[in-house]
Amino acid sequence: MPAAAAPIISSVQKLVLYETRARYFLVGSNHAETKYRVLKIDRTEPKDLVVIDDRHVYTQQEVRELLGRLDLGNRTKMGQKGSSGLFRAVSAFGVVGFVRFLEGYYIVLITKRRKMADIGGHAIYKIEDTNMIYIPNDSVRISHPDEARYLRIFQNVDLSSNFYFSYSYDLSHSLQYNLTVLRMPLEMLKSETTQTRQESFDIFEDEGLITQGGNGVFGISSEPYMKYVWNGELLDIIKNTVHRDWLLYIIHGFCGQSKLLIYGRPVYVTLIARRSSKFAGTRFLKRGANCEGDVANEVETEQILCDASVMSFTAGSYSSYVQVRGSVPLYWSQDISTMMPKPPITLDQADPFAHVAALHFDQMLQRFGSPIIVLNLVKEREKRKHERILSEELVAAVTYLNQFLPPEHTIIYIPWDMAKYTKSKLCNVLDRLNVIAESVVKKTGFFVNRPDSYCSILRPDEKWNELGGCVIPTGRLQTGVLRTNCVDCLDRTNTAQFMVGKCALAYQLYSLGLIDKPNLQFDTDAVRLFEELYEDHGDTLSLQYGGSQLVHRVKTYRKIAPWTQHSKDIMQTLSRYYSNAFSDADRQDSINLFLGVFHPTEGKPHLWELPTDFYLHHKNTMRLLPTRRSYTYWWTPEVIKHLPLPYDEVICAANLKKLVVKKFHKYEEEIDIHNEFFRPYELSSFDDTFCLAMTSSARDFMPKTVGIDPSPFTVRKPDETGKSVLGNKSNREEAVLQRKTAASAPPPPSEEAVSSSSEDDSGTDREEEGSVSQRSTPVKMTDAGDSAKATEHVVQPMKEVYGINLSDGPSEEDLSIYLRFVQLGQSQHKQDKSSQQFCSRCPDGVIKLTPISAFSQDNIYEVQPPKVDRKSTEIFHAHIQASQGIMQPLGKEDTSMYREYIRNRYL
Repeated sequence: MPAAAAPIISSVQKLVLYETRARYFLVGSNHAETKYRVLKIDRTEPKDLVVIDDRHVYTQQEVRELLGRLDLGNRTKMGQKGSSGLFRAVSAFGVVGFVRFLEGYYIVLITKRRKMADIGGHAIYKIEDTNMIYIPNDSVRISHPDEARYLRIFQNVDLSSNFYFSYSYDLSHSLQYNLTVLRMPLEMLKSETTQTRQESFDIFEDEGLITQGGNGVFGISSEPYMKYVWNGELLDIIKNTVHRDWLLYIIHGFCGQSKLLIYGRPVYVTLIARRSSKFAGTRFLKRGANCEGDVANEVETEQILCDASVMSFTAGSYSSYVQVRGSVPLYWSQDISTMMPKPPITLDQADPFAHVAALHFDQMLQRFGSPIIVLNLVKEREKRKHERILSEELVAAVTYLNQFLPPEHTIIYIPWDMAKYTKSKLCNVLDRLNVIAESVVKKTGFFVNRPDSYCSILRPDEKWNELGGCVIPTGRLQTGVLRTNCVDCLDRTNTAQFMVGKCALAYQLYSLGLIDKPNLQFDTDAVRLFEELYEDHGDTLSLQYGGSQLVHRVKTYRKIAPWTQHSKDIMQTLSRYYSNAFSDADRQDSINLFLGVFHPTEGKPHLWELPTDFYLHHKNTMRLLPTRRSYTYWWTPEVIKHLPLPYDEVICAANLKKLVVKKFHKYEEEIDIHNEFFRPYELSSFDDTFCLAMTSSARDFMPKTVGIDPSPFTVRKPDETGKSVLGNKSNREEAVLQRKTAASAPPPPSEEAVSSSSEDDSGTDREEEGSVSQRSTPVKMTDAGDSAKATEHVVQPMKEVYGINLSDGPSEEDLSIYLRFVQLGQSQHKQDKSSQQFCSRCPDGVIKLTPISAFSQDNIYEVQPPKVDRKSTEIFHAHIQASQGIMQPLGKEDTSMYREYIRNRYL
């Protein structure tokens, strides 16, 4: 059997930056602090970056000795305290990158993080805080008057706002890609490696290669998809000079996870949105597409479903579905100088051969396969031609491109005027969207890493047989993707994506054997949980691109939103207008500087002096046009050969070169996800456990009434919801904090003690866990009455859910039974110590119990196994043979019983 494959876990998760006058020493270690790496950064170069990685793995003792020698060697006078030796500058959790403006280089470090999701034991973190440190020392620094302004513009990109990273899971790729890489046939991988070695390319890393024979495990790491990486330009300068574990790639967008409890079985629902770093910007300043086919506001949204009871990628059950939003792929813009709420739409360039749309759809075919389904939600009928300009041009572009594609791989175009149907009183918008969603999911399919369950084969659902995608022996693959757009790709698009995601979620639950039919209804706990995730997702993406939260939500289109929602919608509209008019230009400059679209250069115009950034994003305006691709064969030849499969997931030499494969012992920390997740070497608390703090369908959505149906798929009345008890998110966080305080808080300290303890905690190396961490929010308890109230707040939900009050003492009958059990155990323990025969005379205080068991010897320490009769033995042997494929002939009684079951069940 081939060895198993596992993702490689980065060995640089904790960092400490040490400072001398001549160098910075960046010491990185894994979480267990058993392996260390060291980077040396030169501080004597005023404008150049010199980073040295010795590519050696140190032990903890070796690092201490190294730091001791450095401290001793950098002191001006031997043995004198306070001399300039080695100073500890900052503790961190990762390197965002290096950046230079007009002076020397800066290093950007992640100083706080918060766990946001967990996929198969692989943690996904959100950046909570960063630190930007200037590298050259003061003696060589060459000051520039505009350096401070560039620094302010760069720091205007708030890295603590929706930037995510992981040490072991590739966030830039989908779950389907990541698991497909792990399932690659290793024999083919070895043969490809042998061939590429002869071409001076070694897919295996030279250092630490272990040839363990059959006991080894292959660790696989893939190159990120740079389109969704936001610090690629910041890491580019050190990419080829340092070990790959130093390169921590971050994405921008959204990440949320909730727990769906199905009769106690935990199922994690995760939503990840990846915002493209190509042609990125704000609402009115970035419209349409650039000359390379990258569109504005392009976001890839992936919903992942996993059975949390099994953590492993190889043994667990995982499913995902991907969809995309993005601006209309044409050359178009809106002039904001007119100060109008809806500036007129203008087509900037004529594109009769749909060149920019061809580049865009070629990218999508390579990443997602076919079919590409375009759901266009812009208005079709208007008194004054506005949005319809885009519809007409998009129809012409898709029609032109389709005439050259093979018929089975053509782009599917679905126009639907959502605004028109919303105003109509006769039409239900979501019902129509549900029909579209069913047809889309049937065409694309979804990803699941396990074959169809046996019950689905015995009793297949009608819709299940019509499902598209690619069926493989190990499960199903999603082929193709839905691309949704309106004008802004915000409100209408989010609602449409929610309906498609809700339809796909039903199929995902059905494929994992959790529901009997692939159908979910509104007003169930599962859909409410999923709707809250999507609304948080939509609000976050809308703030990033439009400057405000969503104006129209799912409840708006269901027409069940309260009257107070209308005033909130007006405020969000005004907020969006203000942001677009006054702050979007500064945000756009910050994004251009952060992503490396603009590089400050001495003697050239500054960023704030440019009248427009059009020339920065359209590179064909700054140089001669390259050779244009054919007007008819507009696709990449390798991509079209493997359709409907996406070319990025095909096993070929070009894709194998993107992988790093290393062979480990099966207990190596770089592939041991069990140690990485459970961390047995550190003390942990239940209150700080992420899985208990996340949103749960049972705690936050299920009604708090005894006797209610606990199924998350039962339709509830509007007033039957856990939201009425716990309220919004802030109330839930307050409840968690009160629960932790009442359960584990020490005696109330004084105000001086609270302030001093918070100052002490700020200097530690421990991870900051945001709102979940008890250290981050000191709580002052005034008297016993407040403590009693907090305890009552904790116990009350327990009584409502379980029907008992934990603060009440046990009843007399229960206490009597418990005392009997204790006396029986004490009696047996005395007999074991003395090793004497049982005395007929009972000692005082010991109750003599008459055995009523059928076993000859029965006590609390041992039980004699019962004798099994012959008939039971035959039944057990027949069961074992059936598991091996040897079936026993059915008797008349069995046949008649089965016929009776079929008659009652189906006829």
